[in-house]
Amino acid sequence: MNKKLVNFIVKKYLRFDKKNPFISVSAILAFIGVAIGVMVLIITMAIMNGTAKEFEKKLFTMNYPLSIYSKYQNSVNTELLTKLEKNFPNLKFSAYLTSQAIVQSGDKMSGAVIFGVNQEKEAKINSIYEKAVKNLTLNKYDIIVGEGIKDELFLLKEDKVTLYFTSLNPSGFSMMPKMKRFKYQGSFSSGLHAYDKAYIYTSIESLQTILQKESNQYDGIHVYSKDAFKDIEKLRDFLKDEGVGIVGWWQQNGNFFAAMQMEKKALFIVLMLIILVASLNIISSLLMTVMSRRKEIALLLSMGASAKEIKRIFLKLGTIIGFSGIIVGVILGFFGMWLLDTFEIISLPADVYGTSKLPLDLDTIDFISIVIGAAIIVTLSSYYPAKKATKIDVIDVLRNE
Repeated sequence: MNKKLVNFIVKKYLRFDKKNPFISVSAILAFIGVAIGVMVLIITMAIMNGTAKEFEKKLFTMNYPLSIYSKYQNSVNTELLTKLEKNFPNLKFSAYLTSQAIVQSGDKMSGAVIFGVNQEKEAKINSIYEKAVKNLTLNKYDIIVGEGIKDELFLLKEDKVTLYFTSLNPSGFSMMPKMKRFKYQGSFSSGLHAYDKAYIYTSIESLQTILQKESNQYDGIHVYSKDAFKDIEKLRDFLKDEGVGIVGWWQQNGNFFAAMQMEKKALFIVLMLIILVASLNIISSLLMTVMSRRKEIALLLSMGASAKEIKRIFLKLGTIIGFSGIIVGVILGFFGMWLLDTFEIISLPADVYGTSKLPLDLDTIDFISIVIGAAIIVTLSSYYPAKKATKIDVIDVLRNE
């Protein structure tokens, strides 16, 4: 193959055609279309991936990596906790009691889920709780509440609040809900409004007293693990005869993340269509070039150029336009990500999305998929016009043109 001839013709055809400007304009539009498609795909995938990871981080903390729960009454106890701590020294455990409650301050009331925990152990596995109780020594009936509850009830430090529990106390001929006065000591902000408006933490001793639980009995155990997917299997094998179950944070929110993953795939396919549409301009541009250069192609073939060389010329011409668009699109995509990450161009409602800053995190697999997908579309778009150029009838063209 004569590479010098191929490169010479390609350079010639890449120049702006003054006689047929529409051909050059079509090539420029194809280049711009591919670049914009790649740029939009990169930024969109980065936003989708960043948003998923931001929610994952928040839910990971508030739902805990792993949670052990009781299948039978009194199956989660101090004995089980001790065995777990002894056999899994690389994991961190925090036993808890929980109950639904109504919290009242003055004439204002709010529903809540209250957790009784050990302050020291809970702080080791829950960074949100750790930040809230920093420099605080909580007494038996002190509480830490979410920012949503604090704002709704207008709570100030040391304020007294009344909690009504779902457990009932017999009172004469009727049943009254259990109630107890607690002292507000601080609040936490998880970044997710649903948790900040529902969660309350207190000492485990207070709920043991109120709910009349034995000191060695718990509702469950929260587990911190750096590799929850692997550790859940080890714990499941260890706990199979203990009358308890174990669940991971991803199982508690499986539908949410499945929906986000489906949305991400759908967006990828839809936005890839931008590149597909842009590639149609590559096809039309190359076909018009073939039609306008029929005489030149016929002359080249008659002078000894092979069909393979002609095919190579137009294939290279199309790939240069397309791959140039991909490279520029990648540069623009990363530049757009830098702009969005550096400057607060888009501000999000923190109570809905968990962060006011647009989260960006482009996954390597997503980036490779975008580049490979765009490259395949561009290559296929160049192939048909290149093949069409080799089908010219040399004698007919030279006779008539």
